[in-house]
Amino acid sequence: MSIKIFFRTILLFSIIYIYTANAQWVQTNGPYGAYIKALVVSGSNLFAATYGGVYLSTDNGTSWNAVNSGLAYTVNTFAVSGSNIFAGTNGGGVYLSTDNGTSWNAVNSGLPNTQVSCLAISGTNLFAGTNGGGVYLSTDNGTSWNAAGAGLTNTRITTLAVSGTNVFAGTNNSAYYSTDNGASWNATGLPNTYVTAFVISGTNIFAGIYGSGVYLSTDNGTSWMQVNNGLSNTNVYALAVSGTNIFAGTFSSGVFLSTDNGSSWNAPGSGLTNTPITSLAVSGTNLFAGTNGG
Repeated sequence: MSIKIFFRTILLFSIIYIYTANAQWVQTNGPYGAYIKALVVSGSNLFAATYGGVYLSTDNGTSWNAVNSGLAYTVNTFAVSGSNIFAGTNGGGVYLSTDNGTSWNAVNSGLPNTQVSCLAISGTNLFAGTNGGGVYLSTDNGTSWNAAGAGLTNTRITTLAVSGTNVFAGTNNSAYYSTDNGASWNATGLPNTYVTAFVISGTNIFAGIYGSGVYLSTDNGTSWMQVNNGLSNTNVYALAVSGTNIFAGTFSSGVFLSTDNGSSWNAPGSGLTNTPITSLAVSGTNLFAGTNGG
């Protein structure tokens, strides 16, 4: 059974939470009863992707509105570039909104694999990771796409991240990096396992591994070390960074915080009643956590 299917079978009721400076989690007003597949912040706007569509909050989760006009597929992932909001979908490729989600348009010319699992942006380059088709690159906001190079022996891409001139691609059993905008790829030193998330903090690159916790690289992915001290649950599903704070969302133990680049971890705050964390997003001093129920 895949991780995604396993999450879907859980029918717990939960919602999004906010982690504030006083280390408390506060229940927001929705979207309720929905598996949160992705969260993204664009200015003062927070977008949440669920199996029931995309929702927008302009008031830190106090209220939510559905924003699905033109969006015909379930959204797996988001990426933001200026006023452009990109959504990678499960079967419909990539959609673009230039009006804060009021309307969406497909931008898929040259994208043969429309199962888009992850997105990443580097300057004017937009990378799309697909489920079985590898990585694609667009240099014109999704108007056209090209397959991004050779060297990917596993084309089921689970996560993407950009650090300087390097692009990192995680898969369900390996990880790769490219130094030439995806023209060619090399295997990293990460163990052969399910890579769920990357996050960049300065010159440090953190990788979330389902079943193996968190790994850290300080040399652009050449070498990696496991950094799990205090991380009681190693089924890491999401990562986020805010200043010197690194957050790890786990499958059944909530969110962990490291303030020392992963040397130690603590479970912050109280009030988090649903602990399977599926997504994280930072907005100012707030950390939003999406769960398997909303």
